[in-house]
This record gives sequence, structure tokens and C-alpha cells, in this order.
Amino acid sequence: MPSTTLRFLRSSLVLAACAAAVGCGSVDGVSRRIASAVTPYKVEVVQGNFISREQVEQLKPGLSRQQVRELLGTPLVTSVFHGDRWDYVFTLKRDGVQEQPRRLTLFFTGDALQRFQGDPMPSESEFVAAIGAKPRDARKPVLEASEEQLQRASAAAKPAGSQAPAPATPASPPAAASYPPLEPTAR
Repeated sequence: MPSTTLRFLRSSLVLAACAAAVGCGSVDGVSRRIASAVTPYKVEVVQGNFISREQVEQLKPGLSRQQVRELLGTPLVTSVFHGDRWDYVFTLKRDGVQEQPRRLTLFFTGDALQRFQGDPMPSESEFVAAIGAKPRDARKPVLEASEEQLQRASAAAKPAGSQAPAPATPASPPAAASYPPLEPTAR
């Protein structure tokens, strides 16, 4: 009798292993379909100091460091070895669009702006339009459900044998609370 029991256990174990292998394959397919349907949200990132074309047009040789700082903000990069050079760098990173780095370098003589050079900067309206525009290939999820789908979801959410919820009764006002004094009373 022990040999038949042992054979039964072995065959059961083999069948369980086969069922698990088949089940894993179908779960893997389901998980791949779910992963391809659900895409993570990717934040559009602007790193550094945004400098607009309008701000660059206001730069003039002879401006003091403080005037430049008020106009453009604090520079992103200042060097200990190049105290007369300020670098303003910003990068726009968006999903589905190539990274867009921009750089503006200012050179000072003492406290006065001598010259500046850099990439062509977008105007403020162009920059706002670039941030607001979505890539053409962006998929938009359908955020609507039919009445039938809503009823099925509602029915599935209710536990079996549950009854309709009781009508809400008006709540009575809370009883007045009495709190002890924060400081001991003087006698």
C-alpha cells in the first residue's frame, strides 16, 4: 500500500508542476498586455534658469552684476576659477521629444557686464506653447464608461446578499466638549 500512495503523490506532484507552468505562461501573457496598456506618467522637467528672448534683449554692456541678477536670476553655474563668467543653463525634457538644452554665458569686467553669448532663446510665448503642446504620438486613454459598464461595476462591488443602504439620517450636532484649562488656575 505505501508504494501506491507514493506513486499517487509523485503523479500528483508532476501534475501540479505542469499546471503551475501552464498557469505562469498565461499570467505572463496577461501581465504583458496590462503593462503595454498602462503607461507611467512622465513629468516634463525644466531644469535650470529659463531665460527668455525678451530678457536677453534687455542685457546691455555696462550693467552691474546686481542688475543682471535682478533681470536673469542667480546663475546656475559660477566658477571659482572664472569669477568674471556666469553661465545660465536650462534644459527642457519631455517624453517623446528630444532634450532641448539652452545656454547663455555672460562675461564681466569687474562689476560691469562686458559681453554675452549663447544659444538663441525662445520667447516667453514660444516656451509656454512648447510646454503645452503634446507629442503627436501621445495616446489618450478613454475616460468614459457606458451606463451598463457602471451598473456592472457597481453590482460587482456589492457583497453577495447585501441590501440597499439605509437612508441617511440627519446627524445631530456634536455635544459640547469640556476641556481642562491649559494653565493651572491661580488661587
